[in-house]
Amino acid sequence: MTGPPSSVPARAALPLATAARDPRPGVAGLAEAEAAALLAELGEPPFRSRQVGDATWRSAAADWPEVTTLARPLRTALAERLRFDTVAATTIRVADGGATEKALHGLSDGRLVESVLMHYPGGADRRERNTLCISSQAGCAVGCPFCATGELGFDRDLDVAEIVDQARHARRRLTAAGRHLTNLVFMGMGEPLLNLDAVLDAAAALTDPARFGLGARHITISTSGVVPGIERLARLRPQWTLAISLHAARDPLRDLLVPLNRRWPVADVVAAARAYGEATGRRLSYEYVMIDGINDTASDAEAVVRLLRGSGAHVNCIPMNPVAHTPWRASTPSRIAAFAERLRAGGLGVTVRRNRGQEVGAACGQLAAEQAGEPPALAVARRRELLEAASAIALRGERSPEPAPAGLGRPGRAPARPASPGSPGPGRRPTTGAHRSAPPTRRRPSPSGER
Repeated sequence: MTGPPSSVPARAALPLATAARDPRPGVAGLAEAEAAALLAELGEPPFRSRQVGDATWRSAAADWPEVTTLARPLRTALAERLRFDTVAATTIRVADGGATEKALHGLSDGRLVESVLMHYPGGADRRERNTLCISSQAGCAVGCPFCATGELGFDRDLDVAEIVDQARHARRRLTAAGRHLTNLVFMGMGEPLLNLDAVLDAAAALTDPARFGLGARHITISTSGVVPGIERLARLRPQWTLAISLHAARDPLRDLLVPLNRRWPVADVVAAARAYGEATGRRLSYEYVMIDGINDTASDAEAVVRLLRGSGAHVNCIPMNPVAHTPWRASTPSRIAAFAERLRAGGLGVTVRRNRGQEVGAACGQLAAEQAGEPPALAVARRRELLEAASAIALRGERSPEPAPAGLGRPGRAPARPASPGSPGPGRRPTTGAHRSAPPTRRRPSPSGER
C-alpha cells in the first residue's frame, strides 16, 4: 500500500514572487581553473582550491558556514563572491511509500524549477538504482499541450550551477540515507537542447571524476527534436544516452503534440538521432506519451514501426500524466499493452513505464503550476476548445496552418511558444559549432530572465 504523501521542511521558505537575481555565481558552475584564480585573487595558497573542491563536491555541507575545513574569514570572503547552493530554498514531497521524492526548488529570483528522485530497489539480478530527473530551464518555450511545464510558459534558462545544484541537493539527501546517485536524466522542466551551452557544461561537471564523478553512460539528455542541437552533440561524440520525445510518428499529429515539429519534422529528427547513434555507438531511446484516442491506435503503432525499424532504438511507452487544463486523458492499460505489442511485433524494443508520484504532482511542471495558481476559467475553456478542434484536424491526417494553442501562462510568465522557423528559439544563441567552455559570469542570462 502506498503511503500518504509527505513534505520535508525546507531550509528556507520558497520565494513567492520574482525578484532581482543574485549576481553571485554558484560555486558548482566554476571550472577548476576559475576557482583557483579566485582563491589566488583572495591571496590564498593553491591547496585551498582543493579544499573548496572537496567541500563543493564531496562534503555534506549545504552552505559556506558548514564548510569547517576553511577558516571563518575565508568562508566569509567566499560567501561574498560565490553562492554555495543556488537551489537552497527547496520543498520536498514524498510519495510511493518513499520511492519517489519530488523537489520544488526556489531560485534567487523567485523562479521555480523541479527535480524528481526515484528509487528502484535491487534484487537477485539487479542492483539498486537511484535516478534523478533534473530541469534545464525555468518553464519551457516548446509548449507541448499535454505537459504542465509547457502550459506554464517560459521564464528563463538555468545557468550551470542551477542545473548541477539539483544533483548536489539530491546527493546530500541520498548520502544521509546511505544511498548514492546512480543515474541522471535531463527530462525535467525545459528543453535541454535550447539551453545547450549550460547543459554541456553541467554534464561536464557531473561526469568529471574530480567534481561530481557520475559515469557518462549514466546520463541521459532528452530533446523534443531540436535538430541543430542533436547534430552538435553528434559532433562532440559524448557517451550520454540521447532520448527523443517522439509522441507521434506522423507529422500532422506531431505538429499538435510537439510544436517544434513544425520547424523540424519528425523524419529529420529521427535522421539526426540515427546519426548521433552511429557517431557515439549509443542506443537511442524514444519517449512516447500515451494519450487515449489521440496517438495510441494501431495506425499510430504501425507509423512508429515504419519510422524506427532497423534503428536499434528502444521505445518507452508512458501513460500521460494528468494535466488539468487539457481535454485529454491517459490511454487505458489495455490500449497501451496492445500498442506496445504491435511495436514488438515490428522489431522494436519496448518498455511500458508506470507513472510515479501522481499524488504529489511528480510529472514535469505540476508543482510549479500548483504554486503559480489557477488560470482564468475562460482561458482554460478556450484552450480546451482549441485543442479539441486541432485534434480533429490532426486525426484526419491534415496539417493545420496554425500552431498548437499556446500555454495558459501565469502572472509574470510568458505563454509557451514554439521556436520560430529558421531560429533555435526566441533570443537564443545558435546551437551549432564547437562547444567552448566559458566562465559563468560571461554566459549568465540577464537578471530579468527575459528573452
